[in-house]
Amino acid sequence: MGARKRLRAEKLKAAKRTTAIASLRDCPTSPRKMRLLADMIRGVEINKALGMLRYSKKEASVRLEKLLRSAIANWEAKNQGLALEETPLCVKTIFVDGGRQLKRIQPAPQGRAHRIRKRSNHVTIIVDRIETAAGMADGTIAAPAAPAAEAKTAEPAKTAATGKAKAAGSAKNTQAAATPKKKAAPAKKKTATEVKPENAAN
Repeated sequence: MGARKRLRAEKLKAAKRTTAIASLRDCPTSPRKMRLLADMIRGVEINKALGMLRYSKKEASVRLEKLLRSAIANWEAKNQGLALEETPLCVKTIFVDGGRQLKRIQPAPQGRAHRIRKRSNHVTIIVDRIETAAGMADGTIAAPAAPAAEAKTAEPAKTAATGKAKAAGSAKNTQAAATPKKKAAPAKKKTATEVKPENAAN
């Protein structure tokens, strides 16, 4: 193993020692059905996530609830000095990968056979603190600025732009009013005495 690979492997091992991670392998459920539940609890506080899984009607929620409880227990084991009741935790990371497939055959009409794919999946959960709440409490993370301040700063710029446009339009109107319009020459009326030369010859 090269030096860079060895250093990277050591960093990953050190990170895993402090990370509360739990994984479930070869769960006999299709990855699509498990991802529906994974997307539902991603980034959610742990107590709320446990309640959502407990009262869900999906069959995969039972396995996912057990896995989440295992991840919480791993966090408690790796953080002996911290109390779970005083520390806000959330589902920081959860992802579902496809597992092995059992391929079977179902008899079909006229001597044919239809393929049956019995899918499985691998689930991984990482539980960690709610960073925004902890950062705001310690003062390390500043609270987000109110959108009203941005709106107030945007209003003067908008009014100045509209004022410039109005001033330019009024200047054009005054210039157009100042330039005198040329009067059209009156049309010459034909009198009865005027006779064309052809008529006069006749």
